[in-house]
Parts: sequence; structure tokens; C-alpha cells
Amino acid sequence: MLNEWHMGSLLLQLIYNGLVEGAILALTGLGATLVWGIQRVANFAHGDYMTLGAYVAFLLDVTWSTNPVVAAIGTVVATAALAVGLHFILLRPLRGRGLVALSLITVGLGLVLRNALFLVAGSQPRQYAFNQTAVIDLGFVRVAPAELWTGIAAITAVPAVAAMLAWTPLGKTMRAVADNRDLAEISGIDTDGIGLYVWIVAGALAGLGGAMLALVQGTFDPNLGFNVLFLILTVVVLGGIGNAFGALLGGLVLGVVMEVSTWPPFFGGVPTQYQPVVGFVVLILLLMFRPQGILGRARVL
Repeated sequence: MLNEWHMGSLLLQLIYNGLVEGAILALTGLGATLVWGIQRVANFAHGDYMTLGAYVAFLLDVTWSTNPVVAAIGTVVATAALAVGLHFILLRPLRGRGLVALSLITVGLGLVLRNALFLVAGSQPRQYAFNQTAVIDLGFVRVAPAELWTGIAAITAVPAVAAMLAWTPLGKTMRAVADNRDLAEISGIDTDGIGLYVWIVAGALAGLGGAMLALVQGTFDPNLGFNVLFLILTVVVLGGIGNAFGALLGGLVLGVVMEVSTWPPFFGGVPTQYQPVVGFVVLILLLMFRPQGILGRARVL
């Protein structure tokens, strides 16, 4: 009986961890899918936007000793500004070069950002000003203070973003353009003008997601975002490419599935280092049986 209680408690802990990790993937995947759906840019530098956000938060939290809320706001503003600046300076002028060329440009952009961080910040692991050994017992789960802040950010950000997409004119316009760009243009929507807001949202969510990921991991380095880029792209495909709500749902599902796969009663539990493999298997199965994604619609090309 005691062992069954322990396994049940462990399962709840894994589900909580999965929801937090899934929220991070959902927010960052949402930004990536909006950029693709509206701007038609496969941004392979999206993970490095996350890394920059993590370092901005470190600068504010540790170097300048601000509180976590100020650090989060500063991170969101900084990464949104970066995304908008790179959009106008680099990506928008080169948009006519074609999808493959533009995708390769974003790969190079990611390399530049990553190596710039290595040069400026160094390769040594960084850590926020949180006691990583402290544990808060909430009864059904045990969380570290850093994880608690991450959970609060996730509980706040995911519903707020979903509400923005569902009920605000900007969110509805974004979804309309992502769903059918040509029809949106015929309806009189300024698809180029909406691109500015897309990059603001994508950059802000990437920065927030990077700071949240760094908090959950405990330590981080300039490879932070690059290491999860595959999972972000998986979320985009899982939810249905270009589908905003699909990305939110896909991220939460993927996070929970990867964490629960380590539960011992689940065929002995998958070792934690193989969690990305579980994500890859989920992606393969989905593409086999529902290639349009969870909330995507089948299309004839």
C-alpha cells in the first residue's frame, strides 16, 4: 500500500513537472508557429532568442539584483525588441529570397547569436539567485522555489495568451492570417503590418520561455535554447503548423508525455536522458495517423 501511494505521488509530481515544461514548450512553440503561419519564416534562431532571454533575466536578477517580476518584464521587452529589430534589419528585406534561403539565413542567425553569447558571457554555467536545494511541500507535490515561480509564470502566461488569441481583435486577426493568408488579404487585412505584432509576440514569448527554462534546469549556458529547438519544432508540428491553439495544446501534451514516460510502472520508466526520444516517437506516430497535427486541418497541396 505504501509503495502504491509513493507511485501515485510520484505520478502527480511528474504530471506537474510535465505541465510546467509543457507550458514552456507551448509558449515558445506558439511564437514559432505564428511566425511561420503569418510571416512564412521557419525561424531556426528561435531557440537562441530564448537563450538571450535567459541571459537578460540573469543580468537583471543576479547582476542588478532586481526582483523576479522586474526581471521577467525586462526579459520580455528585450527579446521582443531583438525580434522586431532583426525582422526589419535582416529577415524582412530577404523575404523574397525564397523559403529555403530564408530558413538557412535563420540557421546562420542562430549561430551568430549563440557564439556572440559565448564571447560576451563565456561558456561557464549560470544560475539565478534562487536556492536550488530548498523544497516547498504543497501536499500533493514538492517544488523548489524556482519551480514555483516558473509554475506561477506558466499559470499566468498560458491562459493570458490564449485569451488574447481568442477574444482580442489582434489575436483574431493573427489567427485569421495564419489560417489563410490569401483570404485574409482579400478581406482587407494588412498582412505585412500584422507582422510587426507577430514578431513582438514571438520574441516576448521566446524570452519568457527561455527564462522559465533556465529556472527549471537550475543552470544554463549559451546552448540553452539550441538544445530544445527540436522540441519546439515538434510542438509546432504536433499542434498543426500555423495553428496557435494547437501549439499551446501540443506543448502541454508533449511536456506531460515526456515526463510521465519516466514513471517506473510505465515499462520500468524511460531514462530521463531519452525524454527527447519519446518526443520524437510521439511526433512520428502523429505524422503517421494525423499528419495535419492535433488541431490542424488536412489540406491539399
